[in-house]
Amino acid sequence: MKFPFSLGCNGRGVVHIEGTPMTVDQQFRLLKSAGVYDHFDRMPQPGEEREYLDAANRHGIPIRTGLWWYTAGQDEALLEKNLRISREGGAEFHDIMLHIRHQRGSVLTDDEIVAFYELAHNLGNKIGIEIGFENHIYMWSEDPRRVEPIARKVQARGMPFKFVLDHSHVLIKVDNPEEQDIIGIREDVDSGALLLDPYESGNVLDQWMNLNMVHWLQVRPVSPNGPKNRWAIKNNNSYDGGSYGRPCQYPFIKPKPGEWHSSWHAYRVEPCKEVVRRMLRHHLCNASSPLRYITTDMIDMADYGENAKYSLFEQNVAIATWIRRTWDEMVDQEAANRARGRDSKQEGARE
Repeated sequence: MKFPFSLGCNGRGVVHIEGTPMTVDQQFRLLKSAGVYDHFDRMPQPGEEREYLDAANRHGIPIRTGLWWYTAGQDEALLEKNLRISREGGAEFHDIMLHIRHQRGSVLTDDEIVAFYELAHNLGNKIGIEIGFENHIYMWSEDPRRVEPIARKVQARGMPFKFVLDHSHVLIKVDNPEEQDIIGIREDVDSGALLLDPYESGNVLDQWMNLNMVHWLQVRPVSPNGPKNRWAIKNNNSYDGGSYGRPCQYPFIKPKPGEWHSSWHAYRVEPCKEVVRRMLRHHLCNASSPLRYITTDMIDMADYGENAKYSLFEQNVAIATWIRRTWDEMVDQEAANRARGRDSKQEGARE
């Protein structure tokens, strides 16, 4: 079976070392040279739509996805502007990260979240671009308990809830009381009311997959109780996690000595791999699966890979290569299982 997804790379990771000056054309050329990507995950900056579109056509790497973050009560006009910019740059899907607080300072209510989704959905239909909501730190969806209720309220209004799954923002809280306390979920984790561990039956990631609402999977390894980014100091130390960058990125392949601030162990990448395997298996076994986009998201921000000396792009390419290989192996295994099943039936008929 042909690889059925469009595999893209987050624009902040189409660079080897953070801060290296690169033109739009150079980024597209680098992406093309890897030989593993189908699209560029990037929202063009205002005024650069034509430059991005020309580079996409020149290198045969379209922009299909992009993202931005928004504050309700403040950024409704920005949302429409960004949807138009994205569409003009060739994008098909816009990922919306909606901040946990309204512009007036209060935590968003369910109704306010649903209203913003409905606005985005209607604007997207008018402009000709799909929209989705992502689970993400600092956003309403950092609390995983809120995702399914919001999804069901959106669906109750007659709209599909299109979900962008970033499992790293769940795995960051596994075996990490400090991260759990940031969003107030430690009591539920301790009691078993909220299961974060992807290896535990009934965990929240499996629940989201089983709702069959994931349209876009973002892949970035995070280690349970992993190290903070000690090489990045937050400019705005307004959250409860300390001044270092939060532990939201763990290298997929082993960095060379001096390229990273912490020791690296292969087993710490396995939870990420297991979630990806389950998402791919869900798609393979469910004809109605809406999953269409997968992106690799090793990036350069403080909570991620800021000041890292390993190549962000090489890490992303390694993830993309692994995803394609894993899919092919899964398809081959499924075909072998079907063949064995047919052979068993034929053997039984002869008996």
